[in-house]
Amino acid sequence: MRRLSFGLSRQLWVIEAGVFLNMLGYGAVFPFEIIYLHEARGFSLGVAGLVVGLVSGVAIFVAPVAGAVIDRVGARTTAVGAGLALAGGYGSLAFTTTAPTAFAAAALAGVGNGGLNPSQSALMAALAPRELRQRASAVSRVAVNVGIGLGAAIGGVVASFGLNGFILLFLANAVTYLFYLAILVTAVRDEVRPEPIAGGYRQVIRDRALLRFALINVAMIAVGWGVLAWIVPPYAREIGIGPSLIGLLLLANAAAVVLAQLPIVKAAEGRSRVGALSLGASTWVVACLLAVLAQAVSPELAFACLVAAAVAFAVGECLHATAFMPLIADLAPLALRGRYMATAGLSWWLGLALAPTLGGQLLAVSPSLALIGGAALAGLAIILLRAFEPALPVNVRSIPRPDARSIASGQDRIGGKPQHGTTLPAIDPLP
Repeated sequence: MRRLSFGLSRQLWVIEAGVFLNMLGYGAVFPFEIIYLHEARGFSLGVAGLVVGLVSGVAIFVAPVAGAVIDRVGARTTAVGAGLALAGGYGSLAFTTTAPTAFAAAALAGVGNGGLNPSQSALMAALAPRELRQRASAVSRVAVNVGIGLGAAIGGVVASFGLNGFILLFLANAVTYLFYLAILVTAVRDEVRPEPIAGGYRQVIRDRALLRFALINVAMIAVGWGVLAWIVPPYAREIGIGPSLIGLLLLANAAAVVLAQLPIVKAAEGRSRVGALSLGASTWVVACLLAVLAQAVSPELAFACLVAAAVAFAVGECLHATAFMPLIADLAPLALRGRYMATAGLSWWLGLALAPTLGGQLLAVSPSLALIGGAALAGLAIILLRAFEPALPVNVRSIPRPDARSIASGQDRIGGKPQHGTTLPAIDPLP
């Protein structure tokens, strides 16, 4: 069981199970949000798109506030509040019939989105010893992909029942957030927090390494996640790929993450974090170019090129998950961890907003131009990463390689006292 645990504690595995549950519910909803609002509730496509976009838009503004709240009241407490907002928002969307109520529900869900991601990251950073954070991040990435993949498959079946099916999906998504809150309340006691550091975000802004890293991450997220989500599907349609095959591309990406993530994180331990991120960005360059190649070959080979591109995107995602959040946690002073995680989360939201906004304009000019732009942006990220590495403290440049002692510390820690000199939250034993 110790070998199967990947070195992580029982409490952290319970949190990862909660992440999977959240993504299972969200995966069942997110492909059908606009369809539900347009076809089942009668909203125009423009209004439906604005409602769905508001969930991410509000999160951009809430994330910095959430960081300060995490540092003051704790990650677990903040996550509980964010989960309640998400449950309320998606539960309300199940019954919305007018645009104002839909916007209000979406805004509430956006508040939850902006608070849950940084608080969840901060909580995992606190639960895992430094030497095991990359493994916790890797397992979380697997949980997200499996949850979304299974959720989307289930959601497609349930959505076929029309309005009642859509209502069931949105309510089920709300319930998964409530289950997650129950996990947090029963399995984890709120962490012991140090005295707040005077200055708050002023101290964060003074950390040039963090800000440079967050800006580079905007480019990496725009390519590594945004291109596959928003550029490849319309590009594939433009070159004659059918909707069912486009769905298989996303499935291939999720399956590749599930299969590759844990081997990649173990292989990367002891190696350069910037090297892992640069290699990940390199695979995204290859992925974009493979997609461009699909336009110049036969339809059969075109689909094969796009599948290879989806797999290459997945490998890059795995390398990014191995290095990014653990490095943010290492850079953060303990009393500012929430703000650091919120800053990192904000770079995700900005990257995800950049991809459809700029990529859509490039698609309108030429189907392949957006992909070439994605390859160029990933190449720029590699250059910036290499220039950024000397700014990092030497002791955080490498991905830690866990030894038997650190693995035992991560697995056995079930009381309230930190072990081996690490600063960890107090954890209640599981029932």
